[in-house]
Amino acid sequence: MEIIFGIDHLNRLFVNPVITLGNFDGVHLGHQKIFERLKEEALKIHGEAVVITFEPHPRQVLSPKRYPPLLTPFRKKMMLIENSGIETVLCIEFSSAFAEMSPLEFVRNVLVEKVNAKKIIVGYNYHFGRGKSGDVEILKNICKLFNIGVEVMEALTIEHTIVSSSKIRELIRGGEVEKASKLLGRDYPIIGRVVMGSKRGHTLGFPTANFEISDELYPKTGVYAVEVIWNQQVFNGLANVGLNPTFATTQEGKKERFSLEVYILNFNQNIYGDELQVNFKARIRDEIRFDSPSDLINQIQKDIRWAEENVF
Repeated sequence: MEIIFGIDHLNRLFVNPVITLGNFDGVHLGHQKIFERLKEEALKIHGEAVVITFEPHPRQVLSPKRYPPLLTPFRKKMMLIENSGIETVLCIEFSSAFAEMSPLEFVRNVLVEKVNAKKIIVGYNYHFGRGKSGDVEILKNICKLFNIGVEVMEALTIEHTIVSSSKIRELIRGGEVEKASKLLGRDYPIIGRVVMGSKRGHTLGFPTANFEISDELYPKTGVYAVEVIWNQQVFNGLANVGLNPTFATTQEGKKERFSLEVYILNFNQNIYGDELQVNFKARIRDEIRFDSPSDLINQIQKDIRWAEENVF
């Protein structure tokens, strides 16, 4: 997939581009439906299907204190868009100055003069321009001036729930990863690098891979049945998200930090420094503080049995 960083680095002409615009956080089933329509329309006019997105996320620039953790940081988002069959992404740098463009200026200066869009496909709740003052009706009216077609996709509903990034965030924060999977069209993934941990798992007989923590959205604290992808190989595992309450205080008296630890079943490899993808399949239980390591070991064995009987 071709990724063009910055509108000023667009040094070629798109061929009859059919475009869609948005943040596409999560690349959920609603986004995927737009991408399928985008490819269909581009094929009709022998053109390119172009996804236009923004980096950093506009909320990070406009309201950093209310900036939510992302479902898909940039690299993960690009991977998922590529998996959707999109071949071209234009990533526009979002800045305070860019945010001041009026809806008319954005369409004329960017979509017409820079991109030469032939058709635009957006979701029903698309907003753009200064202060989000432009909506789909304003987009249609402006695009008529430049003879650009606009198609608005209706909301996608699954089991009486409108598919949206905000709803998926809510489900993941609540630990409802199975419901989130239905809206995403896949299990919720976290991709990260394995770093050195306390090695308590080795002592207990359940060595865990400790993840480098990023600013993306993590599920509610607890224990989960997960699928682990390493070197294109797939394994089953258990993930602990949280603070390890049984070992909540170190010998120095400092509180344990938030962590993601994964025990991979039937696995014995040195993977320090490697990158893993963890797909959250089901929540097993809350984090529990145990009175002894042996109680914790017994519970982990129960967790494995539950996951093998209900998930794997």
